[in-house]
Amino acid sequence: MSERIRSALRTAGPAAFAVPAVLAILVAVRWLFFEMGNAPPAFVDSVSTFTTIFLGIFIEAAPFLLLGTLASGLVEVFVGQGGISRLAPRNPIAGALFGSGLGLVFPVCECGVVPLTRRLLRKGIPAHVGISFLLASPVINPIAIASTMAAFGFGKILFFRVGLSLLIAMLTGLVFAFQKNPATLLRMVRNPAPAPHGVGAAYIAAPQPQPLQVRVRRALAIAGDEFFEMGRYLVIGALLASLMQTFVPRTFLLSFNQGPLIPVLAMIALAVVLSICSTVDSFVALAFVSSFSNGSILAFLVFGAMVDIKSTLLFLRVFERRTVVYIILLPLLMTILAAVLINIYAPL
Repeated sequence: MSERIRSALRTAGPAAFAVPAVLAILVAVRWLFFEMGNAPPAFVDSVSTFTTIFLGIFIEAAPFLLLGTLASGLVEVFVGQGGISRLAPRNPIAGALFGSGLGLVFPVCECGVVPLTRRLLRKGIPAHVGISFLLASPVINPIAIASTMAAFGFGKILFFRVGLSLLIAMLTGLVFAFQKNPATLLRMVRNPAPAPHGVGAAYIAAPQPQPLQVRVRRALAIAGDEFFEMGRYLVIGALLASLMQTFVPRTFLLSFNQGPLIPVLAMIALAVVLSICSTVDSFVALAFVSSFSNGSILAFLVFGAMVDIKSTLLFLRVFERRTVVYIILLPLLMTILAAVLINIYAPL
């Protein structure tokens, strides 16, 4: 085995084998029960459901995580240090708006946006701009906007989803704009990541300027390293979401559809449990229109695109735990408030 292949395997680590290992265990368990003729029907159904949901979440999210890490690699190689930070306005409000609108330039969902946000922060953009981008980009991007329009049409749901996502991301970013020491928000600053190794090492240390071919190879190597680093947390998040969907009946959540507040909480919980990509969640939300208020549907579309189980684990790779708590709680409270007000005063 060549040194490059061994280096690639060391870089990938256990994340490269996590999905095959999980599937192998599930297949082995099912085979044992079927072959022994002692398969409890409920257990077999649960294993089948878990396997299907896990594969669905992982297969849906992995391409977008790959897209995000690829964008991260390209930014690292082709964008100079401080290049994007110089474009960010110094005014906190304008900076938060700038960060929220970056999703139109980098169309990534809630999985792909995390590695890209980390790379932009390393390139020098202010923390509040990065957090605004992190929260807004899953909705404020052409793919998510087009899917929402396809599901609900060019109307109020689309406008409210985009407007609320933009507003909540901006306000959350503004909270962090007044942090006296922004470096304490970021895990990577206080606990720097080890120097890149493996396949990417040969290119990361290369001097500038470099031929285009070498720079592209370097970008791909960085993307591969980050994909495997973030991928293990995607696998864990998909496992947790699959377990919750398997053992927490959806009908239990759907039974809470009375009043202005309870349906909002139920749909937010459902969005977190389902952990659906923001580019396709509009079609899932469409199935609940006849059962839930539009404020509740908007809560599903807004908060579910910002925070779910798998994205929370990815956040922890970039930010300190206390920062992650605020990144989750602030959008949660604002989403609940906005959805309840819509249910009471402005039913769509």
